[in-house]
Amino acid sequence: MLTSAADVTDRIEGLNLGADDYLTKPFVFAELVARVHALARRARPALPPVLEAAGLVLDLPRHQASGDGRFLPLSPKEFAVLEVLMRADGTVVSAEQLLEKAWDEHADPFTNTVRVTVMTLRRKLGLPPVIETVAGAGYRLAASPA
Repeated sequence: MLTSAADVTDRIEGLNLGADDYLTKPFVFAELVARVHALARRARPALPPVLEAAGLVLDLPRHQASGDGRFLPLSPKEFAVLEVLMRADGTVVSAEQLLEKAWDEHADPFTNTVRVTVMTLRRKLGLPPVIETVAGAGYRLAASPA
């Protein structure tokens, strides 16, 4: 918070309401910059090196995927699409979001490459189907193998 309310009760209330920091006016700009840098250094939750969902295991550091204990030979794009879907944790991911996150900025937004990659990925993942199509919305991982 950056405010002119400098009383200690105001600072306590601001912090209790969820402020990460509290700086009163007038302030020295260098202090504001230092506080912003300090907040940026705070530990962020680490991304898990291994994702697990719907019977699949995605080992990010080794760039390996497996399902039901068997190795899945995925292309880099298939791996990226599966990673995006697994990180979505069951929520729907649109084709546009997949294109944005798994391809580079030069990807043609009118291409059917997402649909083809998902179709190939489904084939490699086998049965029961793990990737669901949500009509008019996108794709998601099945809650549990059906």
